[in-house]
Amino acid sequence: MEDKQTSRLSRLTAILTMLLSKRLLTATEVAKKFNISVRTVYRDIRALEEAGVPIVTEEGKGYQILDGYKLPPVMFSEREAYALITSEQIIVCNKDASLVEAFTSAILKIKTVLKHSSKQKTELLSERMFIGKTLSYQVTTRCLLDIQMALTNFQAVKIAYTTVDGTASERTIEPFSIYHNAQEDWTLVAYCRLRQDFRSFRLDRMARVEVLSEQFPPHQLTMRQYVEKYLQPKTDP
Repeated sequence: MEDKQTSRLSRLTAILTMLLSKRLLTATEVAKKFNISVRTVYRDIRALEEAGVPIVTEEGKGYQILDGYKLPPVMFSEREAYALITSEQIIVCNKDASLVEAFTSAILKIKTVLKHSSKQKTELLSERMFIGKTLSYQVTTRCLLDIQMALTNFQAVKIAYTTVDGTASERTIEPFSIYHNAQEDWTLVAYCRLRQDFRSFRLDRMARVEVLSEQFPPHQLTMRQYVEKYLQPKTDP
């Protein structure tokens, strides 16, 4: 009996950590994580509520902690949070499973101290950033965090860009997603106002980056739709 109680206490603690680290948590996610039934998840949520945890239920969507429930001892800036998310993506590509598991667990705990609005932005960045299995550690760019900030805040960016053939130009772009792979450096997928279409821009070819105060409406195009429409996006031009 004691072992079962200890096991449930550990699970309740883990669920609380998940609630604090995410903007919205579904019963299905929790059930899959701990290999339990959705009915058991309901009971666990009820137990946390009875313990005084202010859980808000969004019908048909999931659960979230009332914003401001816990005053964190350490506050992270958006730039620091994005650096952590980027590190998480890089570590996940590592072939050592123990390192991946330990770092993922650490990141989950770190996310609990983020503000509600920051959680939403870091989740968006996680969904829109992709890193290949091979990563070069040679420093080639210094604007990644600025680009990430612009992407999650839907801010237009003015860049001085040099194409593969050496042609220099200035563009105003709307960041959409960012990735890194073995063949190329960090690459930004963005809507180019000059070309009136989506294009790919390598960050190491950006001589100057200026994040503008101007905000643009979020693009209705999803990542799936982008892949289907631009199966093999080419670096502009």
